[in-house]
Amino acid sequence: MPLADKVYHSLHTRIVNGEYPANEKLPAEMQLAEEFGVSRPVLRAALEKLRDEGMVVSRQGAGSFVRAIATPAPLGFSKVETLADIQRCYEFRINLETEAAALAAERRNAELLDDIEKALDLLRAATGSLQHREDADFMFHSSIARASNNQYFEATFRALRDHVNVGMKLHGESLMNDGRKGLEEVLAEHTQIFEAIRDREPELARRGMRSHLEHSRDRLFGGGLLDLSLR
Repeated sequence: MPLADKVYHSLHTRIVNGEYPANEKLPAEMQLAEEFGVSRPVLRAALEKLRDEGMVVSRQGAGSFVRAIATPAPLGFSKVETLADIQRCYEFRINLETEAAALAAERRNAELLDDIEKALDLLRAATGSLQHREDADFMFHSSIARASNNQYFEATFRALRDHVNVGMKLHGESLMNDGRKGLEEVLAEHTQIFEAIRDREPELARRGMRSHLEHSRDRLFGGGLLDLSLR
């Protein structure tokens, strides 16, 4: 993969994951070039691709800024308003993310695997400090969707961000009530998924993701799911 493409993918992931928030200025070109170990022309080629895609905008004399990314309108997800909505979101995620994880195990490259591992490292550090970081949790799952090399998985998960964050926040609160034990269990689940993707074991990745999401849902609902049958 050309260096400019590698830098582009890293910057794209950071923007999508919220590491560089909308309307905020990106670090200076010299700083980014040093961080990625590339020349400024290579960095500028990566930024040019981001500009072409509408991810960043350059302002003369001021630098490059992240553009606000609108939620894709055709998906049209309504807001999360009830516990039933959270349960439905988990149902959807279980179907969406299990396959994304399996595809990521088959298709990921070294750089995308590194993005997943960076998110896992943030989760590991948070667990060591007895904290739960929803941003790192979302970064982990969205990096897996990206590693599937299927834009439909990535775009759908990104469009679900507000919905997913509601569940992650409530799940994090329930984990904090359990103390270290609950946080370590979730870290172990994330680690198992990462290792399956790293080792190119799609079936293990699929099962690990399903188990993790089902456990998250059940921790949140206390094992008592709502009856969503139509009557």
